[in-house]
Amino acid sequence: MTARIIDGKAVAAEVRSRVTRASAELRAAGKVPGLAVVLVGEDPASVIYVRNKTAAARECGIEVHDHKLPATTGQAELLALVDRLNADPAVDGILVQLPLPKPLDAKRAIEAIDPAKDVDGIHPMSAGLLAAGTPRFVSCTPKGCMALLRSAGAEIAGARALVIGRSNLVGKPMAQLLLLADATVTVAHSKTRRLDEEVARADIVVAAAGKLEMVKGAWIKEGAYVIDVGTNRRPNGKLGGDVEFDVAVERAAAITPVPGGVGPMTIAMLLDNTVESARARSSGRQ
Repeated sequence: MTARIIDGKAVAAEVRSRVTRASAELRAAGKVPGLAVVLVGEDPASVIYVRNKTAAARECGIEVHDHKLPATTGQAELLALVDRLNADPAVDGILVQLPLPKPLDAKRAIEAIDPAKDVDGIHPMSAGLLAAGTPRFVSCTPKGCMALLRSAGAEIAGARALVIGRSNLVGKPMAQLLLLADATVTVAHSKTRRLDEEVARADIVVAAAGKLEMVKGAWIKEGAYVIDVGTNRRPNGKLGGDVEFDVAVERAAAITPVPGGVGPMTIAMLLDNTVESARARSSGRQ
């Protein structure tokens, strides 16, 4: 068996096309979707991420409100900006790019965002609503992973799903989404014993531990669906995932590559959340 390669770029393009149509409909009705992006400092990776996110948003008809602050910005100044964005009717979504420079407290900054504008899906209230089974905004990467599974034709209901990683950004919300889709879910992490056995019994594997090729291809169950969230640097500088791709591809039914798999979906789902927020606000649901 040779796995189908799940093309994250193609699926993301479909999502962005849908977002563009939704933006056009909202604009025609007099509502311009707005995304506020806050970047503090000049972290090179963050600068690139913000550039990519803002360019994608504008291409989809979303108005971007850029706020670039110096690394010397104080906590009170950052929180005051978030408060202004919360009150701004032109802003439907707020993204505070992480990590923040020290000594800024990222937790306080995220908690200051109005949950109704938390299009990144990382506010504690967003996490609580997801855990309660009534999500408003879902963290973008897990939401993208679910779209990739569905695009590959995975039968999620009733499947044994294994999530490797327990972060608040990916692992925990990923497990909740799979539960909502009626999978039987196990969460593994750095203290899990016999990870190979957990992987071998899983119909769906989502690897989000951040360790290069920690999931050996030989562990993958024949016909499993594999979503690799990992983005790790190999010694030669190239990117690699958490899964040993070259072996896993011979066993899985479908698998995401790194790069080109999960990565493009994160931005696409941020834009999707933003137009959903704009739609809700224009209809008075927020």
